Amino acid sequence: MKKILVANRGEIALRVMKTIKKMGIATVAVFSEADRNAPHVKFADEAVCIGKAPSSESYLRADKIIEVSKELSVDGIHPGYGFLSENADFARKVEENGITWIGPGSKAIEIMGSKLAAKDAVKKYDIPLVPGIDKAITDTKKAREIAQDIGFPILIKASAGGGGKGMRVVNEEKELEDQMKRAISEAESAFGDGSVFIEKYVTSPRHIEIQVLCDTHGNYLHLFERECSIQRRHQKVVEEAPSVVLDEKLRKEMGEAAVKVAQSCDYVGAGTVEFIFDENRNFYFLEMNTRLQVEHPVTEYITGIDLVEQQVRIARGEELSFSQDDLSIKGHAMELRVYAEDPLEDFMPSTGKLVKYETPSGNGIRLDNGFEEGMEVPIYYDPMLAKLITYGKTREEAIEMMLEAIDDYLVEGVSTTLPFGKFVFQHDAFRSGDFNTHFVKEYYSPEALKENNEKEARLAALIALKQYLEDKEQLRIPKNQA
Repeated sequence: MKKILVANRGEIALRVMKTIKKMGIATVAVFSEADRNAPHVKFADEAVCIGKAPSSESYLRADKIIEVSKELSVDGIHPGYGFLSENADFARKVEENGITWIGPGSKAIEIMGSKLAAKDAVKKYDIPLVPGIDKAITDTKKAREIAQDIGFPILIKASAGGGGKGMRVVNEEKELEDQMKRAISEAESAFGDGSVFIEKYVTSPRHIEIQVLCDTHGNYLHLFERECSIQRRHQKVVEEAPSVVLDEKLRKEMGEAAVKVAQSCDYVGAGTVEFIFDENRNFYFLEMNTRLQVEHPVTEYITGIDLVEQQVRIARGEELSFSQDDLSIKGHAMELRVYAEDPLEDFMPSTGKLVKYETPSGNGIRLDNGFEEGMEVPIYYDPMLAKLITYGKTREEAIEMMLEAIDDYLVEGVSTTLPFGKFVFQHDAFRSGDFNTHFVKEYYSPEALKENNEKEARLAALIALKQYLEDKEQLRIPKNQA
């Protein structure tokens, strides 16, 4: 491959392009009118505007992206994540037009894109599944029978999607009918498919996922786990690798299960198998994400493997140059997703101009960033500005580095999740490792964040006062006595 088009925007487009350039391959950016001056556009060797600001008129225009690729003699397309990255039809059309798709085949995307089809595919591999039903329903009466059989609480989930949409926890039978209607309506609106399924709700779950790499030569391996339990609205905000709750035995078992999931759909490339981990240390298959994950940098830190480079090499038909036995965990990595959201207003998106935008740097600090000072944060896309990642020899060191990096990250003009991130990394539950996906519900509130901020302000004032008094005392000491 001599030229690759990155069909995405923001921090992930820039991050993918940096590796592609290091490999000596030319890059092509596509952009909307809102992103004309974005960093990924400036960084690329070539850039083409593909439409207006709304993603439906730009980044989701599969036909236009393929048309540009052919006009510029592009050899491969990397989809990043989001937008068209898990669109089986797009992957198929890319290949039909003689362009290499840097991702899994359309068959794997289709199977793992449906939670029910995914469960059906992994059944014969004896992979643990959460108790529930293996078919989609829309009938409340049938749902009531199933719920009574497996017992409350239950979880209603959209078959066709993710990201917390079409998902409802039902604690009692009297809530069932209303929550079914809500889940079906939300699923129809988000995915065009109102079918849902029901499974037992794990009450104190952790969200642990395994990174896999699979080539076209029959090699399947895993790159250990990521802990992704700090979430708001069922979406991850803080991730780390490795997880504090896994021992070597469980790590091996979950890694082997993840590899089997990949084998069940003839997976090729980089993918992530997600599991629910309960308070009794049981794990259950949740789903597979058939793309690069937002949180992939923490895995890159602890393994020393560039996942984007591996994606490109696999797409070129190369065999993996390392085996499972060659891989080991070194150190600990943390990631904070920096969103333009207001944590004091229920994480509502915050748009506006980045009046000040100063970013942290240094050894053990990585920032996958998509913005610059003076840029507008548009309303049309996901509000993530950047991913802040830190790496240390120990978990404690990675946390302390993260807290320092947050302090050095200055943003004015929009609200961000940086204060929320600081709240998490300072919290005793997180630092002890004793937390689950209910962390935000159990510990966080705008009032708690305000109190945390006020404590910090008081401490800073006391330190400043102490320094002032010490400096004043020094000035009062005669030079001949100093």
